[in-house]
Amino acid sequence: MTSRTVYLFCSAAPPVFEVAAVVESLQERGWDVCLGLTPAAASWIEESLSGLATLTGHPVRSRYKRPGEPDVWPAPDVILFAPVTFNTVNSWALGLTSAFVVGVAAEAIGKGIPIVAMPCVNAAYVQHPQFERSIEVLRTAGVSVLYGGEAGFVPNRPGEQPPEGYPWRLVLDAVEASAGL
Repeated sequence: MTSRTVYLFCSAAPPVFEVAAVVESLQERGWDVCLGLTPAAASWIEESLSGLATLTGHPVRSRYKRPGEPDVWPAPDVILFAPVTFNTVNSWALGLTSAFVVGVAAEAIGKGIPIVAMPCVNAAYVQHPQFERSIEVLRTAGVSVLYGGEAGFVPNRPGEQPPEGYPWRLVLDAVEASAGL
């Protein structure tokens, strides 16, 4: 039985369709995976939610629990937020926690839980001045944001996917590093 828990949080960007393979990769590395999605991401992969719950052994969550409901996930050792969209990066950095996964990630900063995040945004969105400010806010708060250069996601042109695909290996390795492995 695994003793390390990672919360895998995903926004609605094309790499979310690869989430089952990411869960399996994390499990192969010895992680117990709890999957959380933004509401839009949950709607994108709605047909897969039951199978993903079976795969992880935990309910897939996309909304806050009601007061008095038990917490159904074990405490995280690390949070992996990828793909994280333009909207989610900005909401998180600004402390706008209407989405469950954003609220948990914002609170995790204050709890000192290691967080690895990698955006998935196009080159037009990153021209907005708030995006770079939000990345800097998250990094200053201690979030390991894998963005830019060879160390993270490089934005693609609107409507195009990078030919090499989303660099999941980078975030998976960063999760291991953040856990001291």
